Amino acid sequence: MSASISVLLTLAVLVVLLFLSSIRIVQQYQQGVVLRLGRYTRSLEPGVQFVIPLVDSVRRIDMRIRVENVENQDIITKDSVPVTLNAVVYYQAVNAQKALLDVEDYRKATRTLAQTILRSNLGAHTMQEMLTDQKKLDDLLRSELDRATEPWGIKVTGVEIRSMDLPEGLRRAMAKEAEAERERKAKVIAAQGEFEAAEKLAEAATVISKQPEAMQLRMLQTMTEIAAEKNSTILFPYDAASGLASLFRKSQEQ
Repeated sequence: MSASISVLLTLAVLVVLLFLSSIRIVQQYQQGVVLRLGRYTRSLEPGVQFVIPLVDSVRRIDMRIRVENVENQDIITKDSVPVTLNAVVYYQAVNAQKALLDVEDYRKATRTLAQTILRSNLGAHTMQEMLTDQKKLDDLLRSELDRATEPWGIKVTGVEIRSMDLPEGLRRAMAKEAEAERERKAKVIAAQGEFEAAEKLAEAATVISKQPEAMQLRMLQTMTEIAAEKNSTILFPYDAASGLASLFRKSQEQ
């Protein structure tokens, strides 16, 4: 009797262990791949899943977007300028079966392929294009890398060139060029201001020439502005008689 009870307890424990070993929990951000005796059988969605114990093995693939830093790449641009580039790649696995079965290590493969595409594509552009069309180059790199990783079940969502290290001599030359451009614009603006001021002065001279008394009023106004800044003694010629006579003639005419 006791022997049969022991056998039943043993069987019960084995059943419980087999049941527990058949349970697989797949996280929300994962997808499971079931291999039955070494062959792909099905993919597991997030949640509690059941498999055949001792027969099925489950590999979990992270489906979240990953960020990989592409190591510094030394390239030669189309116009023979040496440049060191640093970039980042954003990608995610969208097909767990392909990511597991079609490539040994999809993370390392994507990172290595990004380095190759970075060198081959940017080397076909000039330095000026790399400085002014960076968004266009980012989109080009993303498209090329996404096309190459698609058979692996990988979706590349973005590629960004983070930094571009130029030779010291080239940086100094670009700084001088930028400074010269700023000086040119400043001189053009100053010349434009002088031209507009000369036009206004010419118009003012035309108005004053029609009324000579306006010149005297303008002179007095200028003297007032000068004297307001500091104590000054100003000597200027003034014919009082001619001034009074002019004012008398105007009063007679009125």
